[in-house]
Amino acid sequence: MATMRAVDIQGGKGPVSALFINSETPKPVPKGSQALVKVKAFGLNRMDLLQREGKYPVPPQAPKTLGVEFSGTIESFGSEPERGFKIGDEVFGLAYGGAYAEYLTVSTHMLVHKPKELTWEEAAGIPETWITATQALYLVGEFKPGKSVLWHAGASSVSIAGIQLCKADGASAIYVTASTQKKIDFCKSLGATEGFSYKEGDWSQALLKYTGGKGADVIIDFVGASYFNQNLDAAAQDGHIVNLGTLGGAVVKGDVDISRFLRKRIRYEGSTLRSRDEAYQGRLRDMLVEHALPKFIDGSFKVVIEKVFKWEDIQEAHKLLESNQTMGKLICTID
Repeated sequence: MATMRAVDIQGGKGPVSALFINSETPKPVPKGSQALVKVKAFGLNRMDLLQREGKYPVPPQAPKTLGVEFSGTIESFGSEPERGFKIGDEVFGLAYGGAYAEYLTVSTHMLVHKPKELTWEEAAGIPETWITATQALYLVGEFKPGKSVLWHAGASSVSIAGIQLCKADGASAIYVTASTQKKIDFCKSLGATEGFSYKEGDWSQALLKYTGGKGADVIIDFVGASYFNQNLDAAAQDGHIVNLGTLGGAVVKGDVDISRFLRKRIRYEGSTLRSRDEAYQGRLRDMLVEHALPKFIDGSFKVVIEKVFKWEDIQEAHKLLESNQTMGKLICTID
């Protein structure tokens, strides 16, 4: 059996120190409409930290190797290559897993031709981040031009993408929450209207004061339980709250006034991307190609990268992501 190098976890799950490069990892073989891609770079996401710790519900079709977004070159195909790709094409894409490796197999439906205007590192930072933002904003949040949007974790990679999407598509206002004024100012430089520090009082009341009591039409939340009540306060009439994570806990404690759902006609919906089937993900991939890719090519959209690591330094990369101090993507490159 052919082997390759891939990031592995000692014992199957564990802390940062459990990460290592395993040179005896079986090299995957493409089947059906899959392509075998030689990986040049891969992006880090918070789900990788949870999966490393054994706390993430990995889809059944995913390999054990971490990582869902990547850039690289096509080496071979399964029996049914599709969408006009050929061996040697430079691509980036979204996989169910396996990106922390020299090679991965991925459906050709989830590949995108890499424009020459994008570096390998930039291309690897697009798929999961921008597709998640697109899903949350448009498919779940039902954003339309003229609506206002609040992005929690404003300096996170998904929110950085979301701010740019909102600005390009005519949001009436773009709000963020963040831990520091530095992060708020950074978000404003990308197009945010105003930001609110969650470390300086009640951000929901600050937002309501700023908006004259109206609130935000669409709220994209990664925090969960600890923001539940504040999100209900901050939502506008007929507002949509999209929950993408539970960084602040999964169980709401204390008394919760659910009459706000009725009084304000609020819709609260949770969603994940990785658990979706290929048809759903493919629809989002097509939206990315049609609407966002041209803006990456002309420079309107930016892939904001905090730091690029050699993949041998994967432990340091995970430590930085865990620190919550980043303002942009963390990318690893493979020589």
